Amino acid sequence: MISALPLSLASPSGLVISERDRAFVVSFGEVVRACSWAIAHGGIVDAEHVAWLEVTNAELGPTVDARAWLAERLRRERLARAVGLLTSRRLTSRRDANVTVDGVTAFSIATVGLGNALRAGDSPATLPTASTINVLVHVSQPLTDEGLLEASAIATEAKSAALFDARIPSRRATGLATGTGTDCTVVTCPRAGFGRPPRAYAGKHTAIGAAIGGAVGRALAEGISAWLVDVGA
Repeated sequence: MISALPLSLASPSGLVISERDRAFVVSFGEVVRACSWAIAHGGIVDAEHVAWLEVTNAELGPTVDARAWLAERLRRERLARAVGLLTSRRLTSRRDANVTVDGVTAFSIATVGLGNALRAGDSPATLPTASTINVLVHVSQPLTDEGLLEASAIATEAKSAALFDARIPSRRATGLATGTGTDCTVVTCPRAGFGRPPRAYAGKHTAIGAAIGGAVGRALAEGISAWLVDVGA
């Protein structure tokens, strides 16, 4: 069971990050729209929280159903409407970044592990070292579903650009890595309402896209640097 620690941090974007035992929970203070391929509450959904859980390889062995395991752990913590993320990376390595462009703010949180760094197109394989890149980026502007999907693409581009900038190699083939084999990106935004119409575009020609790219790129660059220090690279 996740036991709460008496620590709660407010982000510059008004999000609240609650530290827990081998976990932290990002709360928005309202129901938001979320877009991800997370194994717990993934898809384009309404969500109240995003939860990161730190696990060991022993906890998620080959006979364990990771989806069921995570869903049960979130249910016990009354986080059934949380997007759930798993990582073997130490959660104390978390990096946050906040970027505002033309009145649009993007706040990003990333945990970066590169033990199974791969390049898109590498042949599938199970690597002996498990770790992953998990990214959340919250945008202050409501987005349509199309806008959320484009925002997710921009966040993914920013992640890959940070890996390229750091010259992180694929562990499976020649060439630079574009991510890991188990990455997950979550994009969230407020729900549309009166006086808050949703934006349909979040590409690189928009302030939304620029804020997302800047926040994710900064959080990833710092997370990659922390990983390289930890592994002695």
